[in-house]
Amino acid sequence: MNVYLAKFMTYFEIHRMHREGLSVRHISSYLVLNRRTVIKYLNMSEQEYESFLIQQADRKKILLPYEDFVRERLEKFQDTSAAQMHDWLKEHFDDLPAVSQKTVFNFVCWVRDKHQIPVTSTEREYQMVDELPYGKQAQVDFGEYNMRSPSGTRAKVFFFTMILSRSRFKYVWFTDRYFTSELAIIAHEKAFEYIEGVPDEIVYDQDKVFIVSENGGDIILTAAFRAFTREQSFSLHFCRKSDPESKGKVENLVKYIKQNFLYNRTYHNIETLNSEAMSWLGRTANSLPHAVTRKMPYVEHIIERSFLQPYRAHTFKPVVFSTYAVRKDNTISYKGNFYSLPIGTFKGKQTQVCVRTEDSRLIISSTEGNQEICSHTIAAGRGQKVLKTDHNRDKSIAVHEMITQVAALFPDQQKALEWLEIVKSEKP
Repeated sequence: MNVYLAKFMTYFEIHRMHREGLSVRHISSYLVLNRRTVIKYLNMSEQEYESFLIQQADRKKILLPYEDFVRERLEKFQDTSAAQMHDWLKEHFDDLPAVSQKTVFNFVCWVRDKHQIPVTSTEREYQMVDELPYGKQAQVDFGEYNMRSPSGTRAKVFFFTMILSRSRFKYVWFTDRYFTSELAIIAHEKAFEYIEGVPDEIVYDQDKVFIVSENGGDIILTAAFRAFTREQSFSLHFCRKSDPESKGKVENLVKYIKQNFLYNRTYHNIETLNSEAMSWLGRTANSLPHAVTRKMPYVEHIIERSFLQPYRAHTFKPVVFSTYAVRKDNTISYKGNFYSLPIGTFKGKQTQVCVRTEDSRLIISSTEGNQEICSHTIAAGRGQKVLKTDHNRDKSIAVHEMITQVAALFPDQQKALEWLEIVKSEKP
């Protein structure tokens, strides 16, 4: 299909959607067009739009002197992007006029269409694999979604989902807080209870909820998740960061949850949402035949659950954190009182910390719940400001001076500095 015909089809589609009563906002969102463009096309007759396209085609192209260069490059490297072509033009032509990336993109499209140079790319080869044995594997992932409340305000929800690889039996659990290691453990417990057992292996992304860091290929688990896995009998498999498709079943499930369950659903509260999710799992997600296996997940689960390891409620009780927004004055508001944080904690509107109580202490940690930032004695009443003068000091200068002094004690000062910086980053 040439560019001219494609543009005319877009014009007709805009008018068709408008005749069906759809708003300009909906049309622009669906067709990924600017609202002003939609309005302009709606105000044009078919003859006016055709004249407009002819005028556009006849308009002098500022990059026309470089057509041969662009054509030769595209013929040699058909997968070249417009952004790369823009850089090549700047590299090879000192007289190149100042043009926007959009102008280059449009020109590259025009050259491709004129000289019939299609876009080609090296695509990954896929091959169907045998079904895994019953009870062998489950896949886990997280998602988030912006819902609408009855009043029209936005409410962000977060969810944990698990799918048994053989039966495709599914589970989902929602929360209104960011996931921490401790909250993820609770989600695992609920999932094991729902699927009535524990698989031999669970596949994950390299998510910060579970992992502190990756050291030379060795995965370092968070303390809470490590303690949990020691008490459970499943093995862990973490996908390579560059290969999320190795857990494609749960990736598809995340999309399915968003498109089939969450889309256009009204948010009332998290308890109601989880109740609705359980009903959805029963009537739809686990009842409809799977597109590949052609079998109902709940029927297959009857077979698979006998192959799962028995579920044992673990003795390790995770500490549950609540997330709080950090104010720009480096404080948090907790039950009507303000508690200080070290200077520099606030890094923008999205900055959050995890908060838990321990006896009469308020423990404030990083959002992963692993690194304690500070603690305070919980204040009585409301309207109190619990501040630590130490939090107003910039300790980075003193720490830098201390590192320099310690490194000077070693024979190889440069290596000592590098080692101390690693220690500082891992144990701040």
